[in-house]
Amino acid sequence: MAKVALTGATGFLGSQMAAVLANAGHEVLGLTRAEPRTPLPWAYEVVDTNDPDALTPVLAGCDAVIHAAIANDFQNLDSQAAYRAYPGLTSAVTRSAEAVGAQPIYISTDWVMEGTTPRAPETSIGRPVNTYGYLKALGEQVIRDLAPETGAIVRIGGVMGRHQLQASMPRSQDVGFGYFVASIVDSLRAGQPYTVFEGEGVNLIATPSLASEIAATINRVIERKATGCFHAVADDAIHRKDLALLVCDVYGFDPALIETGPPDASQRFSEPVPVDTSLDNTRVKEVLGVGAVSVRDLVEAFREEEDGDLHPVTPLH
Repeated sequence: MAKVALTGATGFLGSQMAAVLANAGHEVLGLTRAEPRTPLPWAYEVVDTNDPDALTPVLAGCDAVIHAAIANDFQNLDSQAAYRAYPGLTSAVTRSAEAVGAQPIYISTDWVMEGTTPRAPETSIGRPVNTYGYLKALGEQVIRDLAPETGAIVRIGGVMGRHQLQASMPRSQDVGFGYFVASIVDSLRAGQPYTVFEGEGVNLIATPSLASEIAATINRVIERKATGCFHAVADDAIHRKDLALLVCDVYGFDPALIETGPPDASQRFSEPVPVDTSLDNTRVKEVLGVGAVSVRDLVEAFREEEDGDLHPVTPLH
């Protein structure tokens, strides 16, 4: 088993990755900038992750470093702060990982794509249409430049899951696919209608992910020391309304509660939004040996996780 350090370990995705990797037998070390607000079930170290001189000794003995931390307020950051929080941070983490011989694994997004080419391949470098996609694409290039022989880029999209350290979700729905399935389940379970965003300025088609399944894929990357770009997403693309109807089918909710409409002004993105961010996952199959993972499989696994445990679709070993 490996010793794995993780930025963003207290976040929505990071907390679930940490839990799955710990369940797989890895020694998990969370990297945090401040003392966590709630107790963590794994070891952690408070460190300035932007400072390689401070970070490098903390990573001594690590086999892999997963960089999952992001700044959610990127639209409100000035250019210098945005650089420091995204490619600057990725550079510091990657340099420190390389200094101790640990594999850097960068969590990226389907929003690095322009949204006009369905099922973009893992070989594509993307063509982002907004600041978030651009910042994440810069982070990918950091990996290509600083760790061309050892680094891995894992792109994800439309992540399903529940925060492992907080009871509530950060938001109910946005113009992307983030938090989408959980918000549908919460609304329909309460008997409330749910309006699926449609129209201009909305990410309409994606290949969704499940947080625990992303972690299972990363587990394979670590165990095989696999390098390059991988798309940890479902095998099939789906329209956001069809995903809402699939949730109804899996959970037994009334599909008549699903409505469609444009997001209101407060929920719109201030920049262009890619329409079709679906990704092809051929390398995940060929290099990592991941079997079939449909969108339905992910929704069913998400429902299983209501028992309080995490249930990736593919086995961890």
